[in-house]
Amino acid sequence: MIERIDCAVIGAGVVGLAVARALAQAGREVIVLESESAIGTGTSSRNSEVIHSGIYYPTGSMKARFCVRGRDLLYRFCALHSVEHRRIGKLIVATSAEQTPTLDKYEALAVANGVTDLRRLTAAEAAMLEPQVHCAAALLSPSTGIVDSHGLMLAYQADLEAHGGVLALNSPVTGGRLHEGEIALQVGGEPPMAVRAASVVNCAGLNAQDVSHALSGVPASAIPKRFLAKGYYFSLSGRSPFRHLVYPVANSAGLGTHVTLDLNGAARFGPDVQWIGDIDYSFDETRRAEFATAIRLYYPQLDDSRLQPAYTGIRPKISAAGQPPADFCIRGPSDHGDCPYVALYGIESPGLTASLAIAEHVVALLHPARHAL
Repeated sequence: MIERIDCAVIGAGVVGLAVARALAQAGREVIVLESESAIGTGTSSRNSEVIHSGIYYPTGSMKARFCVRGRDLLYRFCALHSVEHRRIGKLIVATSAEQTPTLDKYEALAVANGVTDLRRLTAAEAAMLEPQVHCAAALLSPSTGIVDSHGLMLAYQADLEAHGGVLALNSPVTGGRLHEGEIALQVGGEPPMAVRAASVVNCAGLNAQDVSHALSGVPASAIPKRFLAKGYYFSLSGRSPFRHLVYPVANSAGLGTHVTLDLNGAARFGPDVQWIGDIDYSFDETRRAEFATAIRLYYPQLDDSRLQPAYTGIRPKISAAGQPPADFCIRGPSDHGDCPYVALYGIESPGLTASLAIAEHVVALLHPARHAL
């Protein structure tokens, strides 16, 4: 027996739930197919939980546009739906005079991206905000914040279900085929199902490429290669000396081993970068010494014994080690022979911040006449 459905969203992470919610609000009948037994068990629950302001990304890129737009939408959504969050601000620190030109570049890039609230700080001004932080100069980003990522996903789910959407857990997509006007999906679970969907959105995160490869009719040329960058997080036991997020100047693979705070004020450091071949969330405590060295560049008073293993996360990258960071990759119907299939690849940071803006874009791809951006 073949079940006919209107729209299937594959993956119940923060982006998948945001996309499903937006489609349901647009009048679509939506089912979210999630392979795991709970929402947000992958990248969405293993990150820094930061609401980014949109500073670092190339002007005009999807990361830049969707981060700035998504940030504003996210603050509004959290306030409206009582999702716990805090606009605590961030210091981006140059730990030496040689790094201060990078702060100039960040300022110029931020303005070009529409981020106009950055403030340049001298070392003395930064010390007034964060006495334990050593730097030669800094930028203050007042619109950076933190959010309860699981609470956010629950709010997206509630809004989805309020508009008639359905979440199906333990429902992995194991295969399927793109037809001219619809997509056939094989769905595992108990019992397994065969469905035909009028449109499908692949938000499977780390597994997005695997899902697309399992669907005959998806051109191999439309599926970018996946690279995995693992990041470790260490928590700081005891009272945190920080009141803001603190980021060193970014490196080629990410935003550096930075300080984030949770909503209870506890501090954690990370992520670092370890390129890996397979998904593996195990924790290697021997990385503590490397962390301590990186942290002491801006927090010289660190006591190593306070660093405690927290968790690991994996960035779903589509650029390899040593290559420039890639933009988000969102393939629409025009990439799939006009079949109503949308696939999202490389949705790493700032994916959480950008989730509502990404959702707007996906709705526009499936309904270009009604939802042009």
